[in-house]
Amino acid sequence: MNALAATSRNFRQAARLLGLDSKLEKSLLIPFREIKVECTIPKDDGTLATFVGFRVQHDNARGPMKGGIRYHPEVDPDEVNALAQLMTWKTAVAAVPYGGAKGGIGCSPGEMSTSELERLTRVFTQKIHDLIGTHADVPAPDMGTNAQTMAWMLDEYSKFHGHSPAVVTGKPIDLGGSLGRDAATGRGVLYATEALLTEHGKSISGSTFAIQGFGNVGSWAAQLIHQKGGKIVALGDVTGAISNKSGIDIPALMEHMNNSGSLKDFHSVEIIDAAELLVHECDVLVPCALGGVLNRGNAADVKARFIIEGANHPTDTEADEILAKKGVIVLPDIYANSGGVIVSYFEWVQVIDQKIVGLLQSSDHCGWVLRMTMMTYLCWCRTFRVSCGMKRR
Repeated sequence: MNALAATSRNFRQAARLLGLDSKLEKSLLIPFREIKVECTIPKDDGTLATFVGFRVQHDNARGPMKGGIRYHPEVDPDEVNALAQLMTWKTAVAAVPYGGAKGGIGCSPGEMSTSELERLTRVFTQKIHDLIGTHADVPAPDMGTNAQTMAWMLDEYSKFHGHSPAVVTGKPIDLGGSLGRDAATGRGVLYATEALLTEHGKSISGSTFAIQGFGNVGSWAAQLIHQKGGKIVALGDVTGAISNKSGIDIPALMEHMNNSGSLKDFHSVEIIDAAELLVHECDVLVPCALGGVLNRGNAADVKARFIIEGANHPTDTEADEILAKKGVIVLPDIYANSGGVIVSYFEWVQVIDQKIVGLLQSSDHCGWVLRMTMMTYLCWCRTFRVSCGMKRR
């Protein structure tokens, strides 16, 4: 089942629990606008390369549409549509006044130079600049993009509309970015994990973790969990997967990754198959990479008792059913990885309302506000779940 079909199926199940009118249900499934553009750029060697970019604007009933820009070879219309839909539900769960959107370009950023990535970002922005905006649709970083990508988007957009620092979030601090934004999604994963484990009489300290993905979200989650006393026994990314039953030395691994960029030649670990990572012996599994990695092919073999969805839609609907029968508790992505969009809102509102510039005065202050926010929303979600008679997710 592809990402869009799975996301729509989950929404229909939720709609039945809520007793939504069929017309409203259909309206919420259909995106407000879908955009597909051709982006042709000169490469560094003088040849031309063409890429296809997408922006799906799902819903703006609650405010400007919000969602990241993803650079990855597997970006396609169904995936972007599904992720835009998830952003609508995520911003609602997080109680920030946004709707949902998502964008992406089918490319391999790791194989492109910085200048090629800049040219691609600027051409993409030229194609969609009249459809995004401070109060219309606000992009942010996602897989394969970062603060520099947002700086290029902001600069290109400003050529058409004047300086508009609130048109993107996740940008560099010097351009109006927010302190703590880089770590926000990973920090949100930490707080979500803490809250779930506390509810079940457990804590991060003394629990074992397996983390799939070591990009922005996975690396920050690993560092923060390690600082809290959690033992990370398995970890993987696109370069490979490693394990150590005594716990991986995360600070040393971070230093190693900064120097070599590869997990495989890190010391004092065992190299394991990437597929084994998801079924590794641990208390908590944290998928922080691509969607659909937990499916009917591997869900029955999952050994973790808890799954924290750091990625967007890592657990497909068939895996959901299998995991529920096994008694595995899944904390869904629309809550677990909402830290990024919450802090993005802080960044956005500080820029558009100069009276509250400095709302987040330090990274620690940002973390405190994010934690209080996520704890509050979990209480709301728990109360709502009980009132609807839901037993899982």
